[in-house]
Amino acid sequence: MKELTLKQIADWCGGTVAPEYETVPVTGVESDSRKVEVGDLFVALRGERVDGHDFIPSAKTLGAVAALVSRPSEELPCVVVESPLRAYGEIAKHYREMTGVKVVGITGSVGKTTTKEMIASVLSRDFKLYKSEGNHNNEIGLPMTVMNMPEDTELLVAEMGTNHPGEIAYLSAIAQPDYAVITNIGIAHIEYLGSREGILREKLDILRSSLKNTVGIFNGDEPLLWNVRDKGTHKKYYFGIDNPSCDVVASGIQELDDGMRFHVSGFHHEFELFVPALGRHMVYNALAAATVGLAMGVKPETIQNELSIFRNTGMRQKIYEKNGMTIIEDCYNAGPESTEAALGVLASVKTSGKRIAVLGDMLELGNRSSAEHYRIGRIAAQKADLLLTYGAHSVRTVTGAITGGMSPKNAEHFDTHEDLVRMLKMRAGEADVILFKGSRGMKMERVLQMFLDDHEK
Repeated sequence: MKELTLKQIADWCGGTVAPEYETVPVTGVESDSRKVEVGDLFVALRGERVDGHDFIPSAKTLGAVAALVSRPSEELPCVVVESPLRAYGEIAKHYREMTGVKVVGITGSVGKTTTKEMIASVLSRDFKLYKSEGNHNNEIGLPMTVMNMPEDTELLVAEMGTNHPGEIAYLSAIAQPDYAVITNIGIAHIEYLGSREGILREKLDILRSSLKNTVGIFNGDEPLLWNVRDKGTHKKYYFGIDNPSCDVVASGIQELDDGMRFHVSGFHHEFELFVPALGRHMVYNALAAATVGLAMGVKPETIQNELSIFRNTGMRQKIYEKNGMTIIEDCYNAGPESTEAALGVLASVKTSGKRIAVLGDMLELGNRSSAEHYRIGRIAAQKADLLLTYGAHSVRTVTGAITGGMSPKNAEHFDTHEDLVRMLKMRAGEADVILFKGSRGMKMERVLQMFLDDHEK
């Protein structure tokens, strides 16, 4: 981060600072008292269970030179504001404007983080690039990302998430993307956004709340996004598989043992792409990255090289061998679209053993929850040999699987992780392929770890 003074920071966020502290230099901003470094401004955020103001002494011990607060502290020089959280966003907004970096913003119902990682890979050769870590995509994570940019950053690749109206507008006002990517419009978080049309309105705020010359990069196979192509004044480029009118189109898709191979046409270029990840959804993620790259002048050879060595992050669709079985670890989150895609990957993996789906609840679906869990069960009946579920909503997944043709003895629901693991340990064997997936709150990575630990004993 470039050095700032407390006066600059106070002016940016509408805060007050004592005159004798106006020239105090700040070389970093941090909201986690455990991660404070020498020269940092500590942001005292108040949460449901903890109040950052209580940790100002700890931050001072680690080297904080000042604090952003809603009530003054005698421990450190303070910038006093009404809401440290909102002030954090204002500081990040002005810092982004001061640096003049280019920004690629990514939102969408599913695939945001993987698409973000692919875009960063494609652009990393041509720009000094910084990207959101993990899924730092909310009102805390985005300002953190902006303020953590190294001084020589030329391009920021930032993920933006939402589950309530107005959040994308707020985040976009901070990041001011030059390129705004929307991966798709699904039904994740429909409980709070009301309908797919409501989700569309929320996602489109990435354009409406950004710069006048922001370029949209949209999925043209999604009718809701395709139908806005002539609306507004922003330039838009579309990518797709089924819609030949898109600016960038994938064709000749082959699902191989180790990934997806396909042909790309767009921006007066024709080239082949290979992505070492399975599933049609990965083609869409790669197309989004290729479209951004082509729009920004990246050579097709660079796009080919970078995507051919792509590796996913965190708990998102990792496929590996363990104890004679193939594990598909996809535990970070789950919605109907991503779960359907994951089941497709399960079905595509070649094996002489069983295909086992271990699924947790898909949360935040509101009144669509019962129907969507049932629908996923019907799909699982065609893609898996054995279905084991966990969570109150997933009882409907089992019902859907049985009505879809799966034998009741191969579709079971469990109330605890321990009971599920006990059954999985009994039913799983060598050469089996096992998918683990569920919403973040279901902690399906714990089920996976318990299962693997038991097998290694």
